[in-house]
Amino acid sequence: MSFVDQDEHADEWLFDLDFLTSSWTCIYGRGCQGVLTGPAPELELGCCSYGAHFSDADDLERVGHAAARLTDDTWQHRATARRRGGPFKAEGDGTVTRLVDGACIFLNRPGFHRGAGCALHLAALDAGERPLDWKPEVCWQLPLRLTHHTDENGRTTHTLRAWDRADWGGGGEEFHWWCTEGTDAYVGHRPVYLELRDEIVELVGQSRYDAFAAYVADLVDTSPGWVDVTPPSLKKR
Repeated sequence: MSFVDQDEHADEWLFDLDFLTSSWTCIYGRGCQGVLTGPAPELELGCCSYGAHFSDADDLERVGHAAARLTDDTWQHRATARRRGGPFKAEGDGTVTRLVDGACIFLNRPGFHRGAGCALHLAALDAGERPLDWKPEVCWQLPLRLTHHTDENGRTTHTLRAWDRADWGGGGEEFHWWCTEGTDAYVGHRPVYLELRDEIVELVGQSRYDAFAAYVADLVDTSPGWVDVTPPSLKKR
């Protein structure tokens, strides 16, 4: 589905109907195999094995403020972070989260009294706030990917689609499994554009989300039962 913004820039927006109307859902802790070179659902590492890269200074500052609100009740590795000079470190020209035992320092592991999972996500829910306001951008955006391409005439095309292996660079080819491929994660009860509404609005803006949702609603009205929950990888092209 595509439309052109009615403003001075006349940018084009493309939305991947295949994925956004599919039944993909996060299956962390429910069979997620992780992104190592072999299946490891028992480790419950999800896509956190390599830590998080921050997109810019604002991203880092926001997560830093969130990290300061974590407690021993919500963060298994809080003491470790203090001993190591904080949860972040410089890498190349940017900043990343530190790793502890082969995964992000914010990832609570099986056996932690609050359960496995992202400490930032857990604490946000405890506070009655949105996890996307606490977590690094790369973390809350997954598995969504918004790309931008500007042509020779200065017109930009923005594309919202599923994040795939290639988006990780060369390392993505080493993953044994990736959640938007295959069928394992396509077990949700609502289409992605409803399940990840807040994340999509944050990426594209409320008006563009509303335009997309209205388009899908019109399809449903004219073709009852249209919303397609078939995994995109299984659809015949």
